[in-house]
Amino acid sequence: MLTAQEALERLKLGNQRFVSGQMAHVKMLSHQQRAEMAESQEPFAIVLGCSDSRVPAEMVFDQGLGDLFVIRVAGNIVAPSQVGSVEFAAESFGCPVVIVLGHTHCGAIKSTINALMNPKTPPSANLMSIVNRVRPSVEILLQTELKDDLNKLSQHAVRSNVFASVNQLRHGSAVLENLIAKGQLKVVGAEYSLETGEVSFYDF
Repeated sequence: MLTAQEALERLKLGNQRFVSGQMAHVKMLSHQQRAEMAESQEPFAIVLGCSDSRVPAEMVFDQGLGDLFVIRVAGNIVAPSQVGSVEFAAESFGCPVVIVLGHTHCGAIKSTINALMNPKTPPSANLMSIVNRVRPSVEILLQTELKDDLNKLSQHAVRSNVFASVNQLRHGSAVLENLIAKGQLKVVGAEYSLETGEVSFYDF
């Protein structure tokens, strides 16, 4: 089993291959290999990422089938089902690291900013459930000069939202807290650039 640092290095190297166009996992597995994997899985990392179609974790980190346990939800938010999914993977597979992966130009961030700035035209109740998870990360920034520059506001909100999700995973689950305290799990924030393909890691 990899350590958290070794898992992070594997992800970083994979992202470097993705950025340079030298991907190692471009071919599909054979029928036999897929059949062999049907009985079990051994992912080495958990990725909580956004549902955005431009940010598929396996491609971004150049990993193959069975390498990553990926949870995708708009805005890479942390709700009970996401926490439960992380708990399941951490306990069942011994994954040593969780990456909360935000990205530039996030639609959930922009929807939240729009909802807060235009309260008279709220989104649907279902979309509002996502907005309300992102809201604290944006509200605090709206109290600064960033409110006058929507592009900068969005950029800072992406990172603020990643930090909030990291914090919730670190401190919102007795199961995860126990694994972290034992040194068996590390939760790290990261941001994917749609423009360059690079992932920047933030050890908040």
